[in-house]
Amino acid sequence: MQVFKVGKATITRIEETYLPVYPIADIFPEFSEADLKEHGHWLAPDHYEIASKKIKLSVHSWLLQVDGKKILIDCCCGNHKPRPTRPHWNMLNEPWLDRLAAAGARPDEIDMVMCTHLHHDHLGWNTQLRDGKWVPTFPNARYVFSKVDFDYFQKDDADPATPPAEFGTFRECVVPVVEAGRADLVTGPHKLNEFIDILPAGGHSPGHFVFKMNFGSSTAMITGDVFHHLLQIYYPDWNFPKNSNVNEARISRRRVFEDCAATGAMVFPGHVGSPFAGFIDKTDKGFRPRF
Repeated sequence: MQVFKVGKATITRIEETYLPVYPIADIFPEFSEADLKEHGHWLAPDHYEIASKKIKLSVHSWLLQVDGKKILIDCCCGNHKPRPTRPHWNMLNEPWLDRLAAAGARPDEIDMVMCTHLHHDHLGWNTQLRDGKWVPTFPNARYVFSKVDFDYFQKDDADPATPPAEFGTFRECVVPVVEAGRADLVTGPHKLNEFIDILPAGGHSPGHFVFKMNFGSSTAMITGDVFHHLLQIYYPDWNFPKNSNVNEARISRRRVFEDCAATGAMVFPGHVGSPFAGFIDKTDKGFRPRF
């Protein structure tokens, strides 16, 4: 378990999986032997597996605890969900809830669940299957969803002749929360409370958010999937597959990097490997991670 202090707040990483998953050539076709020579000293073993030539990706949630409130950000893939085209996350049976409890939060103690976007690997634990019905896992929480993403996936999910949106995750992990009256559909920019601002950063999904947090003299940025890998800090134009708008994703990425570098915010990404959180510095050539 990794625990970070940002001012008076505590942010804890709740791991679901951390694996070498995709061949780097499939994800970043721009990657070359010259890049490996330049970055190999830090890539392996935490961000790249040399033997398989696969990038390592973490799937995790962030638990924010501040002023007695417990806020969960992004809910991974979830257990027992068929994802045959995503073999690393197919029919998982991970002790994620036990890890959450070890970090100091049982499901009924979560005050708020915030999702950076509505892709399957950020929603899975939003709900659990009980008596054949998907119900909210966190019964006392308000769930914060992007209205732009909700409208986009709802439209995509409307035709019964087509496969369900996001492998069925929208129907399993979003619609039941909305129908239970537990969801707030918001657009950004949006000031959630005294600590958290919700900022639009579309491109990976149409309504992708980042969460900018101010705890007095210390700031943090939960960046979701604005970037997936530290290589993208060096090369902001490198896109991860499955973007709704590739050009918008690049614009959002650079804007977030500029903001993080200018403010000194501690950065908490959605899939970056160990040590999982850190800082982004501006250089004369662009940006570099200080993780």
